[in-house]
Amino acid sequence: MVEAPAPGIRVDPSDLGRRGRRGFRLVLAAGTAMMVGASAPSPFYPVIQAELGFTPAMTTAVFAVYAVALLVALLVVGSVSDHLGRRPVISVGFVLLATSVVLFWHADGAAGFVAARVLQGLASGLLLSALSAAVVDLEPRDRPGSAAVGNAVTPMAGLALGALVSGAVLDVAGDRAATGVFGTLTVLYLALAVAVWTVPETAPRLGGLWASLRPRAALPGDVRAVFVRSAPAVFAGWATGGLYLSLGPAIVATEFGGTAHLAQGLVVTLLAGTGAAAGYLVRHRTPRFITLYGTTALAVGTAATLGALALGSLPLYFLAVVVAGSGFGTAFFGVLRSITPLTRPDDRAEVFAAIFVISYTAFGVPAVIAGLLVPHLGLAATTYGYGAVIVALAAAAALLRGFGSRD
Repeated sequence: MVEAPAPGIRVDPSDLGRRGRRGFRLVLAAGTAMMVGASAPSPFYPVIQAELGFTPAMTTAVFAVYAVALLVALLVVGSVSDHLGRRPVISVGFVLLATSVVLFWHADGAAGFVAARVLQGLASGLLLSALSAAVVDLEPRDRPGSAAVGNAVTPMAGLALGALVSGAVLDVAGDRAATGVFGTLTVLYLALAVAVWTVPETAPRLGGLWASLRPRAALPGDVRAVFVRSAPAVFAGWATGGLYLSLGPAIVATEFGGTAHLAQGLVVTLLAGTGAAAGYLVRHRTPRFITLYGTTALAVGTAATLGALALGSLPLYFLAVVVAGSGFGTAFFGVLRSITPLTRPDDRAEVFAAIFVISYTAFGVPAVIAGLLVPHLGLAATTYGYGAVIVALAAAAALLRGFGSRD
């Protein structure tokens, strides 16, 4: 067992050798697994809606309460791993995540699904900042920048994998799909709760824990200016993710007549999978180039999806989602590349908590509004309005980045 650092003494990753490299890979894998659980329920939403008679507003609410609960957790406990250490926080987070999956698996009404997603959001909020900070803590010194790549690519890869596997299992296993998907996730999360204790602990135990629990999203002065400049790109990117995770499967089923669950989940897979691939491919470019490309691709790709929807062409829609997805991944990655080098070890989790507060505000709040509008405006009209807002946000973010700093 790797000993935790003494209070106030921080471990240098260069002293960890192979243990540090194994730990780096494990926390990246853990982040991917967490995001698999975020998108795995998406292909089940049309099934739940049909079987239980949920309204579109209720279905969207089941999705959105996850993001709202995650925001609350980030604001309250987002920096707790800066005080207690990474390992205990990550371990507790995965136990809570496993519990939320079991609740979702066995829910038979609106209250059960909402409770499951609330707990999942709280667990994910606890995990997001701790895992992201651990990745930076354990970054190999001979691979500078790999932490920013990992923190940008692994969430996208997890989102893509969760939706793809869930959709495929639904088509193949039918009524047994929930057991296959959520049973496997439960076992995986409990295994990760144990496995994280083999990772070197890099965060010292610091005082001020109770004070850190006051809801806040503070940023150090040397990070604040870059963060404010980058916030529109983060908001535009994650609002795009919220659109496709909450409404994507329903759009394919209702507007294009796509009955296969794999096709419905493929929207999320294409968006997030392309985002992961694009982030990796541009990893050697400057943060400015990456963010500028990402926001431009978001605007163009989202506009193209609206055109494909108007034409009623599912192949064109999927192609446009690929373009939007490349922007989804790279816009966020460019921001991380700008901010990660500026973070200090003692406030690293708090900085990532602030980044994810913006991310999940964009991810959840527009989806809630869309769910409330669908019964009144219809799915297509709501999608056009949501998409138009994303196009405007992404274009504005691109202009801000294009005329801003040249870094």
